[in-house]
Amino acid sequence: MSGTAFAKGQAVSPFEYVWGQAYHVLPETHNSESGYFSLCEGLNGKVYVGTAKYGVNSYLVEFDPKTEKQRIVIDTHKVCGLTAKGYAAQSKIHTRNSVGLSGKIYVGSMQGYADTSGYPGGYVMTYDPRTGEAVNLGIPQPGYGIIDVVADEGRGIIYVIPVDAMKPWTCYDMKTKLFREMGPLLTGRAHTLIDWRGYANAITRDYRLAQYNPDTGKVVVRDILVDGKRVTDLGISPEWAMAADGRTAYLIQAADPTLYEIDLLGEGKVVKAMSHGRLIEGKNPRSRTLRVGPDGRLYAVVRIKNETGFGEDKLYHLVRFDPKTKKMDDMGVLAVKNPGFFSHSADEVGRHTAISSTSPAYVGYHTLPDGTLTPGNSSDCMAMIVTRDGVIYVTILYPFTLLKIEGLSFPRTSSVLEPITIQD
Repeated sequence: MSGTAFAKGQAVSPFEYVWGQAYHVLPETHNSESGYFSLCEGLNGKVYVGTAKYGVNSYLVEFDPKTEKQRIVIDTHKVCGLTAKGYAAQSKIHTRNSVGLSGKIYVGSMQGYADTSGYPGGYVMTYDPRTGEAVNLGIPQPGYGIIDVVADEGRGIIYVIPVDAMKPWTCYDMKTKLFREMGPLLTGRAHTLIDWRGYANAITRDYRLAQYNPDTGKVVVRDILVDGKRVTDLGISPEWAMAADGRTAYLIQAADPTLYEIDLLGEGKVVKAMSHGRLIEGKNPRSRTLRVGPDGRLYAVVRIKNETGFGEDKLYHLVRFDPKTKKMDDMGVLAVKNPGFFSHSADEVGRHTAISSTSPAYVGYHTLPDGTLTPGNSSDCMAMIVTRDGVIYVTILYPFTLLKIEGLSFPRTSSVLEPITIQD
């Protein structure tokens, strides 16, 4: 269909749409219309989003799906007793939020700039929705920000990954309240997965599988083999997720949507993995999201070049993989059903450093020939979750958007789980 002309409002899209309700993330909590991996569902059914306010501060924002209201639950500088600005500020909550069995939410902060002059290091923090209390647990690695925090409350361990593979894998003992290095160095934006045995798993800087046994305190590192060949490059930001069986991890790369299946419990000197092929075909792919839904299927948002002839720019597709049937589905292109969610005023747009007053309000979006507003070339989809009720939330940049997607086919489960009591 390349080269075909379409009249706005009259064209028929050659692809399906996945419609979502868009919410502008609380404007006072960011100054570049951006946030990162920080997104989770609490046990209370509310959604938590981390923000970036460069040179100033960072926040954890609570979104209530029932009331559609937002509020700040972690003010990083306030919780940590800080006043520094500029390079020394805690400018981002970039971590993939971890939710403990108690219902506590675990996050970490990091710097906003490559120049870290005067930066003290990132803080590990918790927020308890039951009490409303936010707590600062300290700095794991002085001078270095935090890219990942995952809590194993049952064993009293919090796993912490410093950003950009500059410092080793680290853990925090909830009883002694001390941090210690576990080693080894991990890939730049690594993420800890805890399997059903309680072992912590992460990808190393040289793309091997590191497994920490909390009972012995030892780390074992093994090569990952796909079709008998060692994996030697997973890019700077591989994304992976744990299947419901607690032993199978699925992984994709940021610039390659090939889906890998890894048996974390496999024995031997190497770890065997298999490829299921690409989640979707297309030029210039990009994805930072991979999640397992309540139906056991995997979901991801993948950006590819728009070569349909229907509009230009790039398109964000919601794709799904069924581990049972090995079937991949392109569910459609993300679309906003309430395009007026963001102010078009010059004052509103000009406040943000990444958007000048002469730029369009929706620099991260574009309008297709049928009038549909969809994320585009200047945007990025930084995070995604699938809730227990089968609602998908996606964060989109420029403006910083929380997109709520409902109506997909999932088995229904309880929307609220009761937290358990963890002894400190």
